[in-house]
Amino acid sequence: MDSVIDDAFAAALYSDGDDGLDTGASLLAAAPQADPELRRRGEEYLSRAWRNGWQPADVIRLVRRDLDDPHVRLTAALIHAETGRYAHLPPRWAAQLADLGPTAEPARDRDRFTRATTHLQLYRLLLRLPPLEPAGPPPGETVPGPAEGEPRTLTRIRTLTRIRALLAKAEATGYPEEAEALTAKAQELMARHSLDEALLAARTHAKDTPGACRVGVDAPYETAKAILLDAVAAANHCRAVWNEAYGFSTVVGFESDLESVELLHTSLLVQGTAAMTKAEAGQRAAGRKRTKTFRQAFLMAYAHRIGGRLAEAGEHAVTEAVQEARGAGDLLPVLAARDVAVTDHTERMFPETTATRVRGVTDGEGWAHGTAAADRAHVAARGRGPALP
Repeated sequence: MDSVIDDAFAAALYSDGDDGLDTGASLLAAAPQADPELRRRGEEYLSRAWRNGWQPADVIRLVRRDLDDPHVRLTAALIHAETGRYAHLPPRWAAQLADLGPTAEPARDRDRFTRATTHLQLYRLLLRLPPLEPAGPPPGETVPGPAEGEPRTLTRIRTLTRIRALLAKAEATGYPEEAEALTAKAQELMARHSLDEALLAARTHAKDTPGACRVGVDAPYETAKAILLDAVAAANHCRAVWNEAYGFSTVVGFESDLESVELLHTSLLVQGTAAMTKAEAGQRAAGRKRTKTFRQAFLMAYAHRIGGRLAEAGEHAVTEAVQEARGAGDLLPVLAARDVAVTDHTERMFPETTATRVRGVTDGEGWAHGTAAADRAHVAARGRGPALP
């Protein structure tokens, strides 16, 4: 049985052409007794990927981009089976596993050759995954988090619940002014929550350290989406580094700030897409046909306007905190120390980064509409591209 698997893998996984895949799939199709070992090998490739810094959402995103639906379903099934063996999973993995979607393997009524080909195409991709900068521990490891009392935990939960509710309303409303007010209120809560967390950690000498999470940056218009995420991260005391090749950005920061970045980025992307669709409908009604260039310019302008407005909101929150004597003597040094910690952690994870140069924005009306939408959503811009590892 192992020899059949080894021969099939030798033929299929170490070449780029279809001839090797056909040879390997033929061998597997003729050996149904090898199916359990074939599945075990797939789980072994996933285990190796976790040790190399990959997470379930990263793998499924890449498979969805480069392969087809049967490969996605097979990947989801293998991930669920492999991760089910661990007593402990890292933070955020439960949400990633819940988002995997259908977990059924390719239909049994498909011919064995087709099913074997699907397995081999997926395993070829998994085998070639390079090591990534770890954004958390691999599964099975227990890593103690910061000591938190129940009041602090409950306060965080209540604050995040309020933020989610505000952003959900902003996404749902059809009135730009209402969305503006709701989004601004959510950012204000995020900023104040971040300040409270920083002061509490300093006063209790909690051993909080920066962490990291990955956020998907999917095509199309991924440059604009990465710039949007970069702006949201910077406004919330985090750093974002875009991995263009694999479709995600790694955001580095303290846990409460990472949660805020994930929430706000998702909401602003939803709001921006809705505003773009509405503006584009108006363009079409006027007889203009510039869909791709209009969308690209719109989202780039939208992202370009975000940073300044969010930065203003953050600065306003700090000013108010100082004026209200919310630890005025301690606040600025604490924030400075946390900014240094985030920068140091980012530079250790990514000792070499480059800045991207934004090109290809040619639609003036798209830019104008995107800027206006960003103003309504209380979002603005930074004059640079996202960092790349």
